[in-house]
Amino acid sequence: MMEERMGNCWSYTKDQFDNLEKHTQSGIEFVERYSKFVKERSEIEISYAKQIRNLSKKYQPKKNSREEEENKYTSCRAFLSTLNELNDYAGQHEVIAENLTSQIITELSRYLTELKAERKSHFHDGRKAQQQIESSWKQLESSKRRFERDCKEADRAQQYFERMDADINVTKADVEKARQQAQMRHQIAADSKTEYSNYLTKFNQEQNEHYYTLMPNIFQKLQEMEERRIERVGVSMKTYAEVDREVLPIVGKCLDGMTKAAESIEPKTDSKQVVESYKSGFVPPGDVEFEDYGPGQTMKRTVSETSLSNSRGEAKERPGGGKSKGKLWPFIKNKNKLMSLLTSPHQPPPAPPASSPPSPCAVPNDPQSPKQNKEPLSNRFNEFMASKPKMTCLRSLRRGGSGPEDFSHLPPEQRRKKLQAKIDDINKDIQKEMDQKDALTKMKGVYEKNPQMGDPASVDPRLVEMAMNIEKLQSEVQKFEGWLAEVEGRLPSRSDPPRRQSGLYESQNSNSTMVDNNCAQDRESSPDGSYTEEQSSETQVKVAIANTPEFDDEFDDGDEETLPTIGTCKAVYSFEGHNEGTISVTEGELLFVIEQDKGDGWTRVRRNEEEEGYVPTSYVEVFLETNTKDS
Repeated sequence: MMEERMGNCWSYTKDQFDNLEKHTQSGIEFVERYSKFVKERSEIEISYAKQIRNLSKKYQPKKNSREEEENKYTSCRAFLSTLNELNDYAGQHEVIAENLTSQIITELSRYLTELKAERKSHFHDGRKAQQQIESSWKQLESSKRRFERDCKEADRAQQYFERMDADINVTKADVEKARQQAQMRHQIAADSKTEYSNYLTKFNQEQNEHYYTLMPNIFQKLQEMEERRIERVGVSMKTYAEVDREVLPIVGKCLDGMTKAAESIEPKTDSKQVVESYKSGFVPPGDVEFEDYGPGQTMKRTVSETSLSNSRGEAKERPGGGKSKGKLWPFIKNKNKLMSLLTSPHQPPPAPPASSPPSPCAVPNDPQSPKQNKEPLSNRFNEFMASKPKMTCLRSLRRGGSGPEDFSHLPPEQRRKKLQAKIDDINKDIQKEMDQKDALTKMKGVYEKNPQMGDPASVDPRLVEMAMNIEKLQSEVQKFEGWLAEVEGRLPSRSDPPRRQSGLYESQNSNSTMVDNNCAQDRESSPDGSYTEEQSSETQVKVAIANTPEFDDEFDDGDEETLPTIGTCKAVYSFEGHNEGTISVTEGELLFVIEQDKGDGWTRVRRNEEEEGYVPTSYVEVFLETNTKDS
């Protein structure tokens, strides 16, 4: 009846105490295993989030790099938005790891400690109850064996008495002694029987209490403990799923952001941005004029001024038909400057005539002509390599470099944009300084009204400093506005007819016939009409430098601009410029100055935007512009 009333209670398995102990131990090990599983999942989430963040950081555009400049394109901005969303996506995996640790791992660890202590207490009570019933059973068995022994002793004493009483040869005293001995044994047996009966009654009571009261209570507690453990595991598994479910909305927003970024890409807008970025402001060159051939005349060797035709022309006339892979002198911005350095006169210029200008036949082979006593090419090259470049390193060149302050190295349209951006930045700085000045002025007024708050004179040095900064910035704005006005004045309108660019472009792009012309000029300009090996090698170096396409591709920002005019000059004496790099002038001729005397006695001039070269500084009277003198 009792067992039927217990139903599915663990008390029904009261004889399986050891098996239940093993079962509860396996339950604890299961909780530990599940906790370890969640812990490893958390570590995976942290590692994954870290890798995602490193990936996003790796592809973020670097500061002052080409990638940062490309962010003006919609595709690049979309990729940057994707990287940012990916970074947020990684953050959600970190949230998953944090919630798994705080809501499951930590809680299960604390619960396991409590569960082990409770299980230990229950099984300690069970073992104590088992020891108690086993001790009672041993006492019962001991009293039973003693009762059995005493009964046997009583039977033997009775039999001995009966034999003594039947024997006629035994004295009466011996018979009486045997009778008393038998009676004593019977009394001991009766006492053992009473003791055995008492122990039996006690054991039956304890046994009933053990199996129907003590052990059922212990098993009930163990059952409740096990059910709580199972329920706790179920709650942890549900929390495990909910932790992932909680971040799904934010993960969905990250994915929606990536999709929105991809949909924001506009190819047409990027194409327009390319036009805005690289529009130079130059107009296409005009038609090439026909030049008739005549005796004693040399026809100009020119090609089209477009980069495509230059590339084709150079590729056709290059021996072997292949491109040169070498990068020569990477710190020179364009070939014209390098050729100018190699061809500019390095000998002292001729002294001006004492009385009358020299005749044309007296000047060409004059000992002081810049072509005479020409330095070896190796010395010229060594001097070039030792000269200080404008850009300090190749890295700065690849980042865009620190070009001229007026951005004169850029095409007109790009120069205008750079100047306008610079003016806007300076105006922002001016406004910032003025705001700070106004604030200090108000503070000074407060100090004047309330001297106890501060000394008004302590603000004056800062106000003076700000006034000087504002004045300096305003002068900077005026300087850049002047350059901007110059650029906007030079930019041709769409209605202007196309014109040919300066002769500097023609000389720069006429690489196809440079070898033959230079060889012929060297033969003519040599004093004895001979052609030296030194001159030939120098010519080959010049042609190699001029024919290196990678040189322009790596370091030029676009088509080269004509050097600006910095003044004018008037020829005081006539000069026959037979040497390469010089230009012939006649007495009284007016020319444009494009480069001042660097201390070597030569001045670079231009004639009619067609020809330019060096003339002795002592042969001309120079008139520089005002801003050039000040600089």
